[in-house]
Amino acid sequence: MKIGVSSYSFSKLVHSGRMSQLDVISKAREMGFDVIEFSTFALPEGETPLTFAPKVREECERVGIEVANYTIAGDFISGCGGDLDAEIERLKEEVRVARILNSPGMRHDAAWGFPSDYKGVQSFDAVLPRLAKGCRAVTEYAAELGIKTMVENHGFFAQDSERMEKLVTAVDHPNFGLLVDMGNFLCVDEEPEKAVGRLMPYAFHVHAKDFHVKSGNQPNPGRGWFSSRGGNYLRGAVIGHGDVPIVQCLKIMKGKNYDGILSIEFEGMEEPLEGIAIGLENLRSFVDRVYGE
Repeated sequence: MKIGVSSYSFSKLVHSGRMSQLDVISKAREMGFDVIEFSTFALPEGETPLTFAPKVREECERVGIEVANYTIAGDFISGCGGDLDAEIERLKEEVRVARILNSPGMRHDAAWGFPSDYKGVQSFDAVLPRLAKGCRAVTEYAAELGIKTMVENHGFFAQDSERMEKLVTAVDHPNFGLLVDMGNFLCVDEEPEKAVGRLMPYAFHVHAKDFHVKSGNQPNPGRGWFSSRGGNYLRGAVIGHGDVPIVQCLKIMKGKNYDGILSIEFEGMEEPLEGIAIGLENLRSFVDRVYGE
């Protein structure tokens, strides 16, 4: 199994000006990651994803690290002003970016919920046909370019394992699957091990993520914490320091014969480079223990 890192893990450093998007690539290789995934480029002035992608690919080739995935935003309800066809075409252009990167996959979002002026029943099932139509159109195009597409369980609206299974079933295309983030299920108060067990048959890519969790029945812990959909409190953690049952999830993955990419997505309060490094040490130890049995 190859262990990777999402560029999102370095976002605090990039946004503060301590690192550039290209610096992240060499740092990931230096830290010992096998692969890297890119989560929406932090573009230099004057660049577009299409013009910047060749520079990213060249830097990855220079330092000797593979691109595992390209992840970008999407919204088949509100994206492009609610114009579904326009949003599909916009995401097709992002597929072309993924191809320039030589990425085998691209993750895009399905939807983030309903705008305040939305007319109609505001339920996931009510818009499922629309989401499936958008996802299928993008993946059919991507398949022609040799790129798999997937949706991740995040954003509260398209996050529960039951909803994600409904979506991948409705799209019903071999080129479309899921990016399963084992930590994100806690954002909708779902037990990660149960959710991972349900969704592994559809997994194209997996994120290792950890969270500290406190009951919503306790006082608000303060800065750095956010609320789950059910009112519990979460804070990003170093892999192995939090409450996500990572080892249990790995055992489920092994039982489902998953041997694809496992990427760290770190969003804790710790200094990023230290948090990522400790997380990598812990994750390699967990993987060796579980997959070596």
